[in-house]
Amino acid sequence: MKTQQRKIFLALAALLILIAALFGVYRFTKQDTKTGAKNVTIDVIHADASLKTFTYQTDREYLGELLTDEALASGENGPYGLFITTVDGETADDAAQEWWCITKNQEMLNTSADQTPIADGDKYELTLTTGY
Repeated sequence: MKTQQRKIFLALAALLILIAALFGVYRFTKQDTKTGAKNVTIDVIHADASLKTFTYQTDREYLGELLTDEALASGENGPYGLFITTVDGETADDAAQEWWCITKNQEMLNTSADQTPIADGDKYELTLTTGY
């Protein structure tokens, strides 16, 4: 019986160590946010390739907050935050495999809008893209 209890104890200890390690990785890789006033530029590239530029002054720390505050974008809340479906009045057609791609200085981001911290002088692009 003691062997069984020892195995359970070791398994729980290993699980706690794993949880602590994952938390450490999360804290180490999480991007820092900047507080205070920021100037942010957002280019919207529509399906017809037309470009519209928006410039905002904001105290917000994340891109998703800025987009919804300014009513530039809307969408659905998912496990990673805001899933953008509409930008500047144009809605992506899921049946046509359309989606809004977020880039910063023309480089694709690996975070959702709600997980993307903004800093003064940042420039983002929201491009209606076809194809998964």
